[in-house]
Amino acid sequence: MIITLKPSITKKQLNHIVQKIKDLGFAPHMSKGKMSTIVGVIGENAILTREMFDAMPGIEFVTAISKPYKLASREFKKEDTIVEVSGVKFGGKKVVVIAGPCSVEDRARLLRIAKIVKDAGAQCLRGGAFKPRTSPYSFQGLGELGLKYLREANKITGLPVVTELMSVDQIPLLINYADVLQIGARNIQNFDLLKEAGKTKMPVMLKRGMSTTVKEFLMSAEYVLSQGNYKVILCERGIRTFEDSTRFTLDLNAVPVLKTLSHLPVIVDPSHGVGIRKYVTPMARAAVAAGADGLMIEVHNDPEKALSDGPQSLLPSDFEQMMIEVKAIARAIGRDA
Repeated sequence: MIITLKPSITKKQLNHIVQKIKDLGFAPHMSKGKMSTIVGVIGENAILTREMFDAMPGIEFVTAISKPYKLASREFKKEDTIVEVSGVKFGGKKVVVIAGPCSVEDRARLLRIAKIVKDAGAQCLRGGAFKPRTSPYSFQGLGELGLKYLREANKITGLPVVTELMSVDQIPLLINYADVLQIGARNIQNFDLLKEAGKTKMPVMLKRGMSTTVKEFLMSAEYVLSQGNYKVILCERGIRTFEDSTRFTLDLNAVPVLKTLSHLPVIVDPSHGVGIRKYVTPMARAAVAAGADGLMIEVHNDPEKALSDGPQSLLPSDFEQMMIEVKAIARAIGRDA
């Protein structure tokens, strides 16, 4: 349930409310908006204690949250959440572009691609040091060495690093190198991993699973939020349907739906969504037009030799042209890129 506080509430009254919530075995979550301050009371059957709070001083009114995802819902927070990553803001007026290779393959290539995407206007660098692959015989990533290369690229270009977290035991390692922890599509319902990622208080990017509904996607976000980590970015990356002309079906419906249901920033990964290079730029344009707060794009200077996802990686010239087109669309709808 949601407790809306009176503007005149005292610190003593607020502390009493928070302590009462904790004494009842629930978790209090504070949200300060432009118009009011609310406290989310999160826990099973919390609404049954409503009458107890109705009578407490400092409280304007108490309402129920109807959605199963409580902290991720617009009911909990009406204003858009802005997740800041080393000065880069996800969820604001600017459309943020994350770009880089699918996998960190070697130092020289990563540094070259990082410079290319930075010069073209990207604000964050992506690259996988640990790669979840369908085949156990495919390239699995460079591990910590790849993370070291990513951090070096960050120091040279200034681009914050987004890289994938695959297991709980990798957390101590990744927090030393990454700026954003990416939870991939295959781990979107790995609830232990989501909770532990939430405990780090680092920005977390959640990629929608290929068979995950919007509701299930937001419930996964709830696991991170429930740990007190509100720095969550949602990423649409395509779902499985009967259609086989592209790798997945990029569900751009999800962008306005998610932004209606939730206050969290939403970005789109058209590279994985379609899996075919020539379709990536058109879908990137469409994602921005649909209201996405950002894009995640795979770029490689020699896709034919890429160790993973070469067919969907844009050439540098393609990426530069995509950025020009995306910026034009962003301006047309009153945003920047």
